[in-house]
Amino acid sequence: MNLKRTFGTILTLLGIAGLIYTGLNIIQKSGETTTLIVVGIIAMIFFFTGVSLIRNTADKAV
Repeated sequence: MNLKRTFGTILTLLGIAGLIYTGLNIIQKSGETTTLIVVGIIAMIFFFTGVSLIRNTADKAV
């Protein structure tokens, strides 16, 4: 089991959840603007970091 790939998957899922949360609150207009901006930026960082960890981690046979 590759720890980097697992951590990348977790980060990607957290990023997706944060982006969905931000999107829903923007559509419903039910959140503070500053909070939504911060959550959206953090979610994007998590998402793109997770995707790059998954993509750049090489599988090595042991």
